[in-house]
Amino acid sequence: MATTPEIFEQSFLVEKKHLDEQNHVNNVQYVQWVQDVARAHWDARATKEQNDKFFWIVVKHEISYKQQAFLGDKILLQTYVGETSHVKSTRHVIIKNADSGKVLVEAKTIWALMDQEKKKPAKISEELKKVFQQ
Repeated sequence: MATTPEIFEQSFLVEKKHLDEQNHVNNVQYVQWVQDVARAHWDARATKEQNDKFFWIVVKHEISYKQQAFLGDKILLQTYVGETSHVKSTRHVIIKNADSGKVLVEAKTIWALMDQEKKKPAKISEELKKVFQQ
């Protein structure tokens, strides 16, 4: 049975703290936003029991920078989980200028599910896969 991933969104305005010396959003800030939206998606969808039992770590980031963002720009973060294997999942993040719709950044990150108690990789169950589906 085919499933449809849930697209999770967040939006906010670019603040001075997000800028670098060229007065546009620092590339490191985009990496932070990728991690922040992934965490927010998990927090919004996982049960307390799942959150108590598991956590996620980044294994790999692939980021393509397309456009710049500046102070006061409204940013839209969109994320969804694609392919899932034994202990890893692929998360996609699209960062856009919310007003123009232009894509600023596209990211693909590989995350590993970890057992909170053992601090070792944990198998992604069918139940956990459903956390990120519509």
